[in-house]
Parts: sequence; structure tokens; C-alpha cells
Amino acid sequence: MNAGILLFFQSWKVWMQFGAAASIALSFLVLLFYFARLTTIKDPKSKYDFVNLNEINFLMIGGYLLVISGWFFLNSLFGDKVQVEAGIFIARLLGTLIFASIFLVVVYNVLKIYYPSILEKKLHKLRYTPRKSPNTGKPMKLLSEEEEDVYLSEGMQAEEEVFSVDYDVWIDEESKYTQIEKYDGHLHAEKCENCNFQTLKVVKEEILTSPTTIEKGELMKYYECTYCNHKERKLFTIGRIKISEDLEKSVV
Repeated sequence: MNAGILLFFQSWKVWMQFGAAASIALSFLVLLFYFARLTTIKDPKSKYDFVNLNEINFLMIGGYLLVISGWFFLNSLFGDKVQVEAGIFIARLLGTLIFASIFLVVVYNVLKIYYPSILEKKLHKLRYTPRKSPNTGKPMKLLSEEEEDVYLSEGMQAEEEVFSVDYDVWIDEESKYTQIEKYDGHLHAEKCENCNFQTLKVVKEEILTSPTTIEKGELMKYYECTYCNHKERKLFTIGRIKISEDLEKSVV
């Protein structure tokens, strides 16, 4: 083997080792940044929003970087084979690319299909963690759907009736301080009855009959599974419009 080819393989090994180390370091820094930032957020609602918007994306980036570091590491081993022929070298290079692609798909599917059910439990815990009153420092009471209506404006109640938004109302019974938290009504996917994955999402809502102060209305929700493309629709009843006076409140 001539000196030029030998130098190439020696340089290849060094660059692959550097790439493997850099990818692992970046993966560690990405995940460290996310969890460090998470620990600094004390308010449950703020933490809920941060986790909901960022957790899967950060885990995805970290997972991808680990797969890439594995690709670099495997290719760094080829530098020791100074007698390897060009054809074998290319075949090994393509082989590692195929394996890396497979693992990238695995990471994507795990985080997009299986992980949401785990994330949902974490978000559920954060959503219903008792809030503390800034006035008294005591735990606040989460009002029921019936109790909270008096604290919601007609517009807020209308949003809840069509499931576009869900509001939680927490109240300090001693000081009467209220805190209203806003959540997306159909942000998270439901379990698909066809494939059993939690990938069934609302793609369209249609009000068939508008509610009045006297009669209830009807809402049709159209669902589609992002995994198996299963489609279905469900009919919901919209409650009668309730008339109430707006009270002072704080919206988070």
C-alpha cells in the first residue's frame, strides 16, 4: 500500500475518533442543558409548559447525536486495517450508514410513538400538583368543572365547550385568590383502537348545531392516526350557554 493511502487511513481514523468524541459530548451537553433548565423551574404550570414543548425534541436531538457518535466510532476502527481494499472500505462505510439510519428510525419511533404515553403521565402529575397561594403560602383547591364556571368568562366557557381549550381554576379559600391555567384541549394524542398506539389526533372540528341559552348544541370531531392513518369521528354534546358575570382573576 503506498504512502498516500496509508496516510489517508491514518487521518480517517483520527477524524472518526474526533467525530465520535464530539458527538457524545454534544449529546451530553444537550441533555444536561435540558434537565438543568428543568430543575430551575419551580412553578408546576411553567414546568408543564416547558416539558410539553421541549422534552421530546431534546431527547430526539440527544438520541440522534448518540447514534451519530456510534457511526463515527465504528468507522474509526477501519483505520487499523491498513491493508483494506477500496471496495471493502466503501462497503463497510455504506453498511455503517445503513445501521445508523436504522437506529435513527428506532429513536424517532420510540420518542414519537411509545414515549408520549410516558410523557402524558409526567404532564398529568405536573398539572395536578397542588398550587401554593402567593398570599398565604397554603395549598390551593382545584375546582371541579361545575365549580369553575363562575370564574370563567363566557368566552372561556365557550372554548371549553368545543374542547379547543381546557381551563383549571385554583382558589385559595382563605384569601379568595384565584389562579386560572390554560391548557390545549386536544394537544395530546389519544390511543388508536386500530393500532393501539397513542397516536390518534383531532384533525378537524365541526359544530353541527350551535348551542343557545335554551338548547344544547352538537360538535363532530374528526380523528386521524398519525401512525396507521386510521380515521374516525365522534359526536359530542355542547352544553347550553351559561350567562355569568366576569370576576377578577389572574390567567397563567
